[in-house]
Amino acid sequence: MLKVAITGGIGSGKSLASNIFKILGVPIYNSDIKAKILMHKKPELVKIIKENFGNEAYNGNFINSQYLADIVFNDYNQLKKLNRIVHPFVVDDILNWFSKENNNCSLKIVESALIFESKLEYLFDYIITVYAPKYIRIKRVKEREDLSIKTLKSRIKNQFDDKIKIAKADFVIKNHNKLIVPQIIEIHNKLKILSNHG
Repeated sequence: MLKVAITGGIGSGKSLASNIFKILGVPIYNSDIKAKILMHKKPELVKIIKENFGNEAYNGNFINSQYLADIVFNDYNQLKKLNRIVHPFVVDDILNWFSKENNNCSLKIVESALIFESKLEYLFDYIITVYAPKYIRIKRVKEREDLSIKTLKSRIKNQFDDKIKIAKADFVIKNHNKLIVPQIIEIHNKLKILSNHG
């Protein structure tokens, strides 16, 4: 079984690409969604987050997303601290997901914005980067989320430059001037061939 990652900057179209792979029958692990679940469900993780960011990080049993976002997206060191706390739990969860039996599965894909930033390349056989120019990404995110330009640019600044993500990737999907579905079908076919040779 091939272990593959999909990454890219905010607004690049990672989730769109993941959903198309899902339609093609590929199991998908969404790191953002899973991290939020773990931040609610893992008592030891909840305890560490409260110790480092205060009890206000939770409203009862629920993560106080706005409170944490205000802290971490305005202070890069706080963002690094939160990532250092959460990522080991996510990595364990990914490894557990990879190890689950699925005899008909030739590849599994993990969607995550921070593969390179978190030095998680070692977990994967191949990495796909989804690319779109920054101005398009900003426009897309503004249309789907109520974020100020300042907040959005701060989040982009905390991610690696697109050139780095493209240079480090095994495959690149251009999600701005080319149809995305044919690119994904081509990559999917290549990955199926690679999995048969593995």
